[in-house]
Amino acid sequence: MVLRAATKQAKGFTLIELMIVVAIMAILATAAMPLRELMVKREKEQELRVALRQIRSAIDAYKQAADEGRITLKTDESGYPSRLEDLIIGIPDAKSKDKEKKNIYFLRRLPRDPMFVESLDFAGIGPTPAVDTWGTRSYESPPDSPKEGDDVYDVYSLSEAIGTNGIPYREW
Repeated sequence: MVLRAATKQAKGFTLIELMIVVAIMAILATAAMPLRELMVKREKEQELRVALRQIRSAIDAYKQAADEGRITLKTDESGYPSRLEDLIIGIPDAKSKDKEKKNIYFLRRLPRDPMFVESLDFAGIGPTPAVDTWGTRSYESPPDSPKEGDDVYDVYSLSEAIGTNGIPYREW
């Protein structure tokens, strides 16, 4: 009877075993944090690509509509929108046969630049409007030093950060 009691071992984990498991979990968690940050950055970069593609496609559609004569232009205008808001609010269709000219819309809403960092000095009114999160380049501006002008030929991110591909977001 005494032999049976001595061979019977206590069930459960020792304190040392628990500490080792906790230490291993901590090491794995700290190794996973940089991967999580990289995943979040890549998701934002994908959002930036999609937003740039949407806006640039809308600008191209505006230019095509102007070339087709659907948008009334002044003689000195390039055929590109004068501001980003024109893509959303719509432009009267010059070829509409109705008494009330129908508007041509190019975007439902203007996407925000996902790389834009909110500034605290924006009068505390709320988030920065989406139109103010983008830099614009006019048709007459060179691509290597974009400048605003009378029209919007292209958009770019205002972020100074560099992407995972090594190219600054401003140059995407």
